[in-house]
Amino acid sequence: MITRYVNGRVFTADPAPDKAWADAFAVDGDTIVFVGDAEAAPEGAATVDLEGRLVLPGFTDAHTHLLMMGAALGQVHLTDARSLDEIQARLREARAQNPDAVVLRGRGWLFDSLPDGAPTAAMIDAAVSDIPVYLDANDYHSCWVNSAALAELGITRDTPDPLGGEIARDAVGQPTGMLYETAATQYAWAHRDATTTDADRDEDVQRAIDAYLASGVTGVVDMAFDEFGLEAFERARTRHGGELPLRVAAHWIITNTGDDAANLAQVARAAELAAAPSSAWLRVVGIKLILDGVIDACTAALRHPYADGSNAEPIWPLAQLKPVVAAADAAGLQIAQHAIGDYASEIALDAIEHAVAENGPRARRHRVEHLEYAAPGTAERMARLGVTASMQPVHSDPAIFANWAEMLGDERVERAFPWPEYEDAGALLAFSTDAPTAPHDALANMYIASTRASALDRSVPATHPQYALPLDRAIGHATRDAAASVGDGGWRGRIAPGFAADVVVLDTDPFEAGAASLLEARVVETIVAGRTRYRS
Repeated sequence: MITRYVNGRVFTADPAPDKAWADAFAVDGDTIVFVGDAEAAPEGAATVDLEGRLVLPGFTDAHTHLLMMGAALGQVHLTDARSLDEIQARLREARAQNPDAVVLRGRGWLFDSLPDGAPTAAMIDAAVSDIPVYLDANDYHSCWVNSAALAELGITRDTPDPLGGEIARDAVGQPTGMLYETAATQYAWAHRDATTTDADRDEDVQRAIDAYLASGVTGVVDMAFDEFGLEAFERARTRHGGELPLRVAAHWIITNTGDDAANLAQVARAAELAAAPSSAWLRVVGIKLILDGVIDACTAALRHPYADGSNAEPIWPLAQLKPVVAAADAAGLQIAQHAIGDYASEIALDAIEHAVAENGPRARRHRVEHLEYAAPGTAERMARLGVTASMQPVHSDPAIFANWAEMLGDERVERAFPWPEYEDAGALLAFSTDAPTAPHDALANMYIASTRASALDRSVPATHPQYALPLDRAIGHATRDAAASVGDGGWRGRIAPGFAADVVVLDTDPFEAGAASLLEARVVETIVAGRTRYRS
């Protein structure tokens, strides 16, 4: 049954300028069958008057963490708490609102909101001391805990630092309450996973799906899928009659155990899942490797030290990285490597070059995630290798940029998030949010991409406006190119005949009203596979 959509402003995201705009389209079942002028549209069983509204391809969040995002939406929000007093006040309020809770979780705090950027358990204890408190940093690479949580985790002065992580300690060796990188993963998050129920995860899944549909996102790429996530989304698919309300492609998380055989066993599990029967709704497409940390905590791996003279070693040294990347490449898996520092992106590409030499010519579309500070020439090298630059405009929000810049403290700051470099080099550039490390809202992401101004605090001036992109190119990177980043560029991410009917209708047209209107614009309707999944 054909449905005609007429009287709209339809941005198709077609890279050809003469095909970028239309005023009508038609859908037959789950597929777009016509795009063009309303007079030429096929006859249909129904006609929808768009009333002049803007229509976009559905957004694909090309890098997210679904279970974590769903959980975070139900936790104490701390990103805009810009002082210790405000953080403590929110924790006290949350405790008072739920006196029967046995644990308190929060997320999103920023290092420069705290004295000397050095959180301690005592600071949380002053607000809540009777139950364990776990507070994930805004970048989700560190966890700040109170004394009750340290006791619950069994962390003492004798607890060793895990490979690739650190338990912060005072001058006499006592844990201070900060868990960095794999210390957060292996202690705080492992305990969270062990104590979270299936019912909790089911709520988290639905919360994330609902939030994405309301923001115009029709497809996502999960970048830390594991057995918990797989089981939770399989249950969700069963609840929804064998489908999901949005499309999920997943990268299986591979952790560095320090043992090559154990690392390769994780790759084999990912290959097994990728080879299993799947659908456009839920599939494992590759692996995810976290090569380094983040600049805000001085845990990203750099070629030259931070402003304080420190530096960080990669979580995956090249000698351990090469066999994993080569094995995943041989298995036909897409490889996504978290690399925020320039040394991390360098070894990520070294490992891909090694895999190409080992396995020979084949179709491949590997990725490097984040690239917050990459050395000159990185974009060109990625283009030569056919590697996608997966980047997050929301991470460059000026309201959270000051600490990032202070940690580097030199001319490297001027090369922060240089998206046009990747365009100019000819590398595929895919935009995403990395939720919950940043807000998941697609329109706010486009605001930052097209202005380099802050979506969190409009009083903060734009940072590096020379790297802002025209709105049509930004949206193309978040729709067409984000879909292409997982190999879906031939059937979704554009409004074109033969493509999936994944579209979003807005109440405001920022092309006409200006980029600032993206912060007030609302999604009127989100259509996935031809069916309305959200209506305001």
